[in-house]
Amino acid sequence: MFWFLLIAMVVVVAAVTLAVIGGSDGAVLSDASPELPVDPLPAARPVGRADIEALRLPMVVRGYRMSDVDDVLGRLGAELAERDARIAELEAALAGARAAAVNDEGPGR
Repeated sequence: MFWFLLIAMVVVVAAVTLAVIGGSDGAVLSDASPELPVDPLPAARPVGRADIEALRLPMVVRGYRMSDVDDVLGRLGAELAERDARIAELEAALAGARAAAVNDEGPGR
């Protein structure tokens, strides 16, 4: 019984090995094409909350592809910096307008 199981196991391993390497014609399995992000961030407009929620990065053997994650984080960082600068600009303009309004309503008027 032992020899039968040993021979059966060798046959199964050989069959799986031949199936993986492509049999007797010498063809090797082709490389899988890399996955691309399913919902890339829009290039023509600012990124919105719905874009981030819909974004799906492709999985690789050990997690996510670092270049895809770096691209997304770089884009989000640049957009946040733009928004922070715009908010600071608007707040400065609002403070200037309030100061001008207070000066126009001075104590002598």
